[in-house]
Amino acid sequence: MTDKSRILIVEDDLDLAEMLNAYFRVQGYDVQTAAWGEDAVRITQDDPPDLVVLDIRLPDIDGYEVCRRLRSHRRTQDVPIIFLTEKRDRVDKLSGLELGVVDYITKPFDIQELRLRVRNSLRRATLTSLVNPVTNLPEGSTVDEKLNGLLFSDQTWAVLMMTITGLDDFRELYGFVASDDVLRAVSLMMNNAVREFGSEDDFIGHLAPHDFIIITGETQLAPIRERIELRLRQSMEYFYPLKDREKAKQAMQENRLKLVIGYIDRSQGPFQDLDALKNALLRSRQMD
Repeated sequence: MTDKSRILIVEDDLDLAEMLNAYFRVQGYDVQTAAWGEDAVRITQDDPPDLVVLDIRLPDIDGYEVCRRLRSHRRTQDVPIIFLTEKRDRVDKLSGLELGVVDYITKPFDIQELRLRVRNSLRRATLTSLVNPVTNLPEGSTVDEKLNGLLFSDQTWAVLMMTITGLDDFRELYGFVASDDVLRAVSLMMNNAVREFGSEDDFIGHLAPHDFIIITGETQLAPIRERIELRLRQSMEYFYPLKDREKAKQAMQENRLKLVIGYIDRSQGPFQDLDALKNALLRSRQMD
């Protein structure tokens, strides 16, 4: 790397901090470490890093407070933060997500998994065309622009929304790489269905990392949806590692992985603004 990405590791376990420092330096990053939350805040204000790996449990202020302070300052409000913690409770994860944490990894962790998450977070932050680093589908402002255009369209249109539920639990069981494979497989099914039943003007993107949308015509919506659902039913068991293939049926019955679908079309409008359209999409899903 000529322009090395800079990572700040905030970890009070000195052995772990030293190991991560050495590992990421070998990977070609510039690395700084801090054992105290206050030191981390000071370092980021003096010279903001490209990414922060942040432990929640620190000897002074906790990781939540560090994150809160970074998000409150203009220079650090957009720095990607990955929580590194022993906590597994859903409330703790939600607390981090509400503060703008981009990812969350629990100890003990796979160093290769952390490396991939760091790489993906940095890639997401630096891509000029906003695309999801796993599926290469558009997300963020690109998707907002497409949805916003529907508010002023005088043509018929429909938006199909598909959410993969259970993927966080799946990732805990089978790992980061397996969960990414699921996202890529579903995106491929969507592309193939649109290619077969849609038109060149159709659009596929992410509303959120596990939420896909397809903008298409009203008449194309049903066959696209049916094809995706069929392919997913046929492929579901293959998402599971070979050693667990025999357990796939039981896992599916327990809804370990599930595709939840909803849609809206132009006839349900007019929608006041982009937020109203997004909220209608979210409400259209039949969540258990």
